[in-house]
Amino acid sequence: MLKLVAVAALAAAATLVPTASATTAAPVEWQRGTPPLSTPWTDDVTPSNALPEYPRPQLTRPEWRNLNGLWEFAAAAPGEQPPIGRTLGEKVLVPYPIESALSGIQRHEDRMFYRRTFTVPQQWKGQRLVLHFGAVDYDAKVWVNGRLASTHRGGYDGFDVDVTNYLHSKGPQELIVWAEDLTDETFQPIGKQREVGDRGIFYQGSSGIWRTVWMEPVNAARIDRLQLTPDLPGKALKVTADTSGPANLDVEITAYDGRRQVSKVRGKADAEVRVPIPNPKTWSPDKPFLYDLKVRLIDRGKTVDQVGSYAGMRSVGLVKGADGKLRMGLNGKVLFNLSTLDQGFWPDGLNTAPTDEALAFDLVQHKKLGFNTVRKHIKVEPDRWYYWADKLGLMVWQDMPASKTDAIPEPWRAQFKSELHEMIEEHKSFTSITVWVPFNEGWGEWDREETGRIADSVKAQDPSRLVNAHSGVNCCNSKGDSGRGDLLDHHAYLGPGTPSPAGERAAVDGEHGGFGLKTQDHMWFGDGFAYEMTPDKATLTRRYVENQRDVLKSANQCGISGSVYTQITDVEGELNGFFTYDRQVPKMDFAQVRTINQQIIAGADGTGTGGPQPGPGTPGADGIHFYPLDGTGEDAVGNNDATLQNGAVFAPGKNGQGVALNGSNQYADTGAALLDTSGNYTASAWVKLNKTDGFQTFVSQDGDRDSAFFLQYSGADQRFAMSFPGTRALAPTKPNANQWYHVTGVRDAAKGELRVYVDGQLAGAKSACSLDSTSTGNTVIGRGKFGGNPVDYLDGTVDQVHVYDRALTDQEVKALYDSGR
Repeated sequence: MLKLVAVAALAAAATLVPTASATTAAPVEWQRGTPPLSTPWTDDVTPSNALPEYPRPQLTRPEWRNLNGLWEFAAAAPGEQPPIGRTLGEKVLVPYPIESALSGIQRHEDRMFYRRTFTVPQQWKGQRLVLHFGAVDYDAKVWVNGRLASTHRGGYDGFDVDVTNYLHSKGPQELIVWAEDLTDETFQPIGKQREVGDRGIFYQGSSGIWRTVWMEPVNAARIDRLQLTPDLPGKALKVTADTSGPANLDVEITAYDGRRQVSKVRGKADAEVRVPIPNPKTWSPDKPFLYDLKVRLIDRGKTVDQVGSYAGMRSVGLVKGADGKLRMGLNGKVLFNLSTLDQGFWPDGLNTAPTDEALAFDLVQHKKLGFNTVRKHIKVEPDRWYYWADKLGLMVWQDMPASKTDAIPEPWRAQFKSELHEMIEEHKSFTSITVWVPFNEGWGEWDREETGRIADSVKAQDPSRLVNAHSGVNCCNSKGDSGRGDLLDHHAYLGPGTPSPAGERAAVDGEHGGFGLKTQDHMWFGDGFAYEMTPDKATLTRRYVENQRDVLKSANQCGISGSVYTQITDVEGELNGFFTYDRQVPKMDFAQVRTINQQIIAGADGTGTGGPQPGPGTPGADGIHFYPLDGTGEDAVGNNDATLQNGAVFAPGKNGQGVALNGSNQYADTGAALLDTSGNYTASAWVKLNKTDGFQTFVSQDGDRDSAFFLQYSGADQRFAMSFPGTRALAPTKPNANQWYHVTGVRDAAKGELRVYVDGQLAGAKSACSLDSTSTGNTVIGRGKFGGNPVDYLDGTVDQVHVYDRALTDQEVKALYDSGR
């Protein structure tokens, strides 16, 4: 594979080699480990070039030194004192996590010490010295020359230490870092990291220092951070320079279009300053234009600090499409967010990309594949990743790294919220980030109302972006929809998801797809899995294209305005990437991928067809097929008699006889697809359950993989339901066993709604959009189909089954119930 041609670093870096300390034992020499898979950049990594690029692109200064490279290393015991003045027994390559091959350690330790020395350049004398730690997972302590200088908790956010008062006047300075990372033994935010066994959809953990460590000289009066918020309607960039030192200093901000000065204004430090941007050039995936910035801190007419930066002019919000549905928008116009799920893991560096070129590679491939968005999935990347997204033109949905899937207990909840808000604070100036995602599939969620309050707090912290309170609110450990945030997000494998905009929220498919292909000699475990495996590249490409065509249908028929395909690369045991985990092998025909992706972005704006409008259907009280089940399987209206399967028998029913089923393998098969499931339809039956346990389906119609619909008893909810896979219109109360009920399910395609009726009364409704217009499998009585297998057999008796090619009204359902048929 050809490597990406790297863009020049923002500033030159001089990596310091650790100075030997005055001890007797020399540490073991560093040697790169052998990863299960190597990337094109694995062999490029050496102690002299470990991520040498300037690590903070939105606040640059010319003077700095990189402290990446070889450090001494040792495992630590609980409560062990720092090894001041002692040589440690191993060497580790910083900033690669210790479990990674690139670190040279390649094992997990719960606790560890890092040690090195550094010297302060002579020309820095008289200035403050700040050490910057990009990220240390998870708890950290820092000693300088034997004195504790700082502590920090949090594995995904950076921290700074002013070490000026801890320095010797000259000569080597000793730096020791202690880190503790218990990973999934606690409820710390860990994202996909796990430590034990075959981790399935989770991956090898990353401990210790895993982002660049560096130092720079600064003045006592200095700029610590720039808060940059575009105001596109107001043709201005809002800038706040957060500072240290004396209060009430001035700042001067100059904006440039290349070398041309666009604007220069002066205001107060630590306060918002509006920088006019006349005739702004907007940032978008098609044209990711960025203005350069120069910011000076001024004290009584003298410049005491100066930094460089950049920003894009763009607006993020919800806008109405031509169909009147709320959709995601950029710069005031509908723009479908076409994304992949990007986990950010590497077989050689785990949490840390081997090189900056590698870090940019995945994003460059997104652009080549025709995507305009990346969902950074429950991980936070180094600043240079977001810099690349800004430069390349990719919108980013930024997840908060999840805790474990269990509900976070009380002692850890405040920590989770603290790290969430710190993540936002550190990243809210990057142009590319357009959406914040606090929760994924209910992992760690402890209370639905609290989830809503957290979403509100994120919106209050950053009103300039959209908030996706809960990606996959329909899935897994979710406590249910809090109703908060700007987006309603459903996950559906294989999908795509089909939620519709509701109230003041747009609808998105937060995860779908997951088609897999095994690639010999490029699999982490030598094997793996996916949501649907394919035999070859051609089939994988075809399934992707078919699935993405359904995304376009979902956009135009249901109103989704974003979708996230799983995923950009394989990761460990997951084999559902566009690339293998080592980034060595493209797994699809990328020309076809790009073509369908471009069609989605161009056509999924609400101006396309919403699908055919359903006709009035066939009139009549009995429907298009009616099964009295009165001793035979005769179709009393149509020509598709039902056949009893696997020993099902006739037994006393609600009206004469019905069919008794054993809940194991018995059902009745009509021998044909009785309904066009792309339009309106209704199914109705009298049912008596032998037990109110598990899922039990009364009427369904087989699809290729799943039933197109289920008229059922939902064991998960212990209520009657009319369902699509993952979506249920539910009755409000649990039924009784051994009691007859009249249950009717209606699909109203015009309203995009499922309805369930019990004993003639409307019992529940659910907004739902279906794309399944290809359900040609048989209509069956007494079971369903899911994941390609027969499931959910009825344990009870069914009678008087009707199917209609129209959506019955409330009055018609009531009349059917009253008739006893």
